[in-house]
Amino acid sequence: MLLYLRLFVILLVLSGTFPNGSWADQKPLWEVGAGLALIQMPDYRGSNESRFYPLPYPHVVYRGDILKIDENRISGQIFKTDRVLLDFSIFGSVPVNSEDNSAREDMPDLDPTFELGPALKVKLWEHKGYKSKIDLTLPVRAFFSTDFSSVHHEGWVFSPRINFVKHDLISGAGLHLGVSAGPMFSDSGYHDYYYTVEHRYAELRRPEYSAGSGYSGSTLTVGVSKEYKQFIFHAFVSADFLRGAAFEDSPLVKRETSIMGGFNVSWIFFKSQKTVNVVK
Repeated sequence: MLLYLRLFVILLVLSGTFPNGSWADQKPLWEVGAGLALIQMPDYRGSNESRFYPLPYPHVVYRGDILKIDENRISGQIFKTDRVLLDFSIFGSVPVNSEDNSAREDMPDLDPTFELGPALKVKLWEHKGYKSKIDLTLPVRAFFSTDFSSVHHEGWVFSPRINFVKHDLISGAGLHLGVSAGPMFSDSGYHDYYYTVEHRYAELRRPEYSAGSGYSGSTLTVGVSKEYKQFIFHAFVSADFLRGAAFEDSPLVKRETSIMGGFNVSWIFFKSQKTVNVVK
């Protein structure tokens, strides 16, 4: 069970803005290694309590024409042109033991969750000389929870993002920068999972509350990465801004700004002799 929970945490962390590799490069078709992530994150968006996670993980990269597994995520390419890409991806998040969170004490635990769905990516601007680009990502994902004996569909999430990537931030240093920002919109099922307080769990300090659909706040993520020999280093910080969110008045929202950050390093043991062209 612990292994499954760690993998869900890893999916969450590595789905952040982590630019990797150079602007255009020949890369191995596959890589295998191991890594360690150090992460500080709130129990959920709006929580005023956070946890520190030291997490070992397998480093697996596959750069196929259709299926891609990399440091950031698992995705599958559906359609691609020079400026437009349609793919699908999987993301995950951590479980929460309600007895360890004062706002949720005596409420049911939050199971691990995952999101799955398509994303349309549109390249808005690119400058090869500056090794920079801006694109728009429009993901729509179904939201599920699981206790590993069953899976429950909880709702839907739409989170458009503007992404800026600058490779070789300091000339010759091999440092890459990624910035991602945008709002999030969800249905009542998604908000209900995190922020509703049913009558049976209501108390004087935690009144009954029913979450509706709508605006879910906005997120800003900044990440940097660097490759050195057989090592890949990532660091990131992400902020959620919940002012004006549809669930802002929930008694489970204790903080309007949530901060998450982390660092991870991957050590590549083996890689294929065959290479593929990777255009960033």
